[in-house]
Amino acid sequence: HVQLVESGGGLVQPGGSLRLSCTASGDRYCDDMSRYRQVPGEDRELVAGIDRAGRTNYDDSVRGRFTVSRDTDKRTLYLQMDSLKPEDTAMYYCAAVCQWFSYRGQGTQVTVS
Repeated sequence: HVQLVESGGGLVQPGGSLRLSCTASGDRYCDDMSRYRQVPGEDRELVAGIDRAGRTNYDDSVRGRFTVSRDTDKRTLYLQMDSLKPEDTAMYYCAAVCQWFSYRGQGTQVTVS
């Protein structure tokens, strides 16, 4: 079993920055880790992801402003969010695929206003 513990959300002014963290605990190794976001009444969307080889992918709306990374033991995912816009306001969720099982964190609210 794996638990994803998230931190780093909050309120920030437009143009500001936040860093979200997500740490995986448990007995499974996590291959792919990613960040999704969701606004009430809308579909969840992939923001950014990274695999265990370090290959990244980004939604077009955040490319160039957000940077996804993971630490060397591959148990913590980071999302550095710069030049934040009001339209980035959402609940951000961490997700991971750990040895063929999928997990999701509890979410952290990001508000840009």
